[in-house]
Amino acid sequence: MSLSVETAETIALRALTWLVANDELLPVFLGATGASVDDLKGQAADGGFLGSVLEFLTMDDAWVVAFCDAEGFPYETPMMAAQTLSGEARMHWT
Repeated sequence: MSLSVETAETIALRALTWLVANDELLPVFLGATGASVDDLKGQAADGGFLGSVLEFLTMDDAWVVAFCDAEGFPYETPMMAAQTLSGEARMHWT
């Protein structure tokens, strides 16, 4: 099953909202990406930035589980959304 770009962007926005509310993980994201809090506001409508949010989230299974449990998504949803937003650019290892 694939997701539409609109659905993937909505999932990414929910991930960004969840991330911003996470006091422990937000600084990790900002440090890893070099983004600032102002960047989060300014780039929230940019598909590439939203893809980077999902790429970050999917780096750790515990983050995926916490996000999906909080938002009521199946655990594969963030990866599916990331694949939709990155298109052919995303490397698959399997």
